[in-house]
Amino acid sequence: MKKLLVILVIWQHSGAVFAQKQPVWSTEKANAWYALQPWPVGCNFIPSTAINELEMWQAETFDSATIARELGWANDIGMNTVRVFLHYIPWRTDARGFKQRISTYLAIAASSHIKTIFVFFDDCWNNDPQPGKQPDPKPGIHNSGWVQCPGKKMHNDPASWHTLGDYEKDILSSFKKDNRILLWDLYNEPGNSSYNETSLPLLKKVFEWAWEVRPDQPLTCGIWYDNKDLNTYQITHSDIISFHNYNKPDDLEKQIQNLKTYKRPLVCTEYMARPRGSTFETQLPVFKKYGVAAVNWGLVAGKTNTIYQWDTPVPDGSEPKIWFHDIFRKDGRPYDTNEVRFIRQITENR
Repeated sequence: MKKLLVILVIWQHSGAVFAQKQPVWSTEKANAWYALQPWPVGCNFIPSTAINELEMWQAETFDSATIARELGWANDIGMNTVRVFLHYIPWRTDARGFKQRISTYLAIAASSHIKTIFVFFDDCWNNDPQPGKQPDPKPGIHNSGWVQCPGKKMHNDPASWHTLGDYEKDILSSFKKDNRILLWDLYNEPGNSSYNETSLPLLKKVFEWAWEVRPDQPLTCGIWYDNKDLNTYQITHSDIISFHNYNKPDDLEKQIQNLKTYKRPLVCTEYMARPRGSTFETQLPVFKKYGVAAVNWGLVAGKTNTIYQWDTPVPDGSEPKIWFHDIFRKDGRPYDTNEVRFIRQITENR
């Protein structure tokens, strides 16, 4: 007993609050939370006028009019959820202004009856994010201007992570009770861009920072490729389990069945790549059958160029016959009217 008391005292004086705040929700709490949610169906969202997270959130290019218009289109086809990427650079530049823009965005989304999944960090695409004017899109190249968060230099420099921790904890503390936020997706595709297991130390810190705040909303980090160390950590430390799947419906169903063994709510935070056989018509019935939240990539074709495939550039920038992602053109016309009709029909009775 004396040893136990000494250990508790050491934990308290070292600032570790995790013994008092249960870091990971119990399965009972996670499932009770999910039972209160109408079936979450939606998309990854960035306004068509932004090439990346920085252009979306920096004061000079924050485009509330486009955000409102395009989220209205999402709501009109039955979507009630969007996933949105944040970035530490707008926070470092002007934390107060950044949080005000987040509040403005949340008010706009709520006016369209949409809840938000916010993403803090990301290992995908360009590894040297810079503030200020962002590059123009490269014709026909998928996500030519998307940037990692924090980027290679900080990713590989643990001495700089205090800034990242301050950013994450400030945002979480400011919005930890906001019911317009569905959940927090702490780190998108850790290990991408050939980082592999070198992302695990930062991933662990990202969870620890979140536990210091312990928001009311659940925490997650989606599995996306077969890496035992990363996947095990992500699954066992998330309140709800999230994942990415761009494959055919039989593969999706098999993955869902495997993840169901953890007895936690499931959220697919990325799917839908038409040429790969992942479409709304094929995947949404599977998600609905198993009660899995479904968030596809893309809403409006814009500066991210995600109508083009990952590794199949179209140098002249002409429109591909089959769009890879996205649902609407910039004027609001759907890429496929039958597809939009199907989304409306399957979301009518949640």
